[in-house]
Amino acid sequence: MAVKIRLARSGAKKCAYFKIVIANNCSPRDGAFIEKVGHYNPMLPKDNHERVVLKTDRIEHWLSHGAQPKKR
Repeated sequence: MAVKIRLARSGAKKCAYFKIVIANNCSPRDGAFIEKVGHYNPMLPKDNHERVVLKTDRIEHWLSHGAQPKKR
């Protein structure tokens, strides 16, 4: 089972909000995921500290277990 770290889109039309998730490589972009490890809100100003929120300890855990970030 190949595991990827990727963005899952949510939010309303023209008001995107992305969850940073650990998901199986075969599951669809917005489909089932294993764990949510953060979120990204592009609608917030660039200097806002809540624009990108990451659970770094969980990301390091999944990277050590072979998860690969998506190239995009």
